[in-house]
Amino acid sequence: STFDVAVVGAGIVGLAAARELIQRHPSLAFAVLEKEQEPAHHQSGHNSGVIHSGIYYTPGSLKAKLCVQGAALCYKYCDQKGIPYKQCGKLIVAVEHDEIPRLKALYERGLQNNVPGLKLIGAKEIQEKEPFCRGLMALDSPYTGIVDYKQVAQSYARDFQEAGGTILTDFEVTNMEMAKESSPESEHGLKYPVIVRNKK
Repeated sequence: STFDVAVVGAGIVGLAAARELIQRHPSLAFAVLEKEQEPAHHQSGHNSGVIHSGIYYTPGSLKAKLCVQGAALCYKYCDQKGIPYKQCGKLIVAVEHDEIPRLKALYERGLQNNVPGLKLIGAKEIQEKEPFCRGLMALDSPYTGIVDYKQVAQSYARDFQEAGGTILTDFEVTNMEMAKESSPESEHGLKYPVIVRNKK
């Protein structure tokens, strides 16, 4: 088969990229190539499932900006697709006095990153939120959540296929080479055509 664009790997990153590309360029033929028999078979289906709120990253950095925006987009996408998640929140707890300044610094960093709902709470509020937790002070991050990212990846795969994309499973890419018979630029302006081969 011939495609304009092939994405190697049907993990959540590959599927998200393919989904975005086909939405931006619907006239092109897209494929996602996956060596396993299903998408999201490895890390995308075996992780902690945390939807991070964006507390830890350096204010003003791209990581901070994308983490906060990405969390909001993740919740929105799950709502649109009916994917279950739990916005359970997270407590970052100081159990020693010398940890309190670092906790306050994290709080300030989170505020600078525009993380919603952050607040510092004392020992009594910690106990109210989590009876089995002990601490002097905690940073309460109610926007942190958890989701099954395998379900998210599978939903991306459906979006991609519904838009006309092709997912080839059990297709391990073993070699890429320049297609000598091809022109250096396609009618869509795509350069450097390649032949992708698998073991079969």
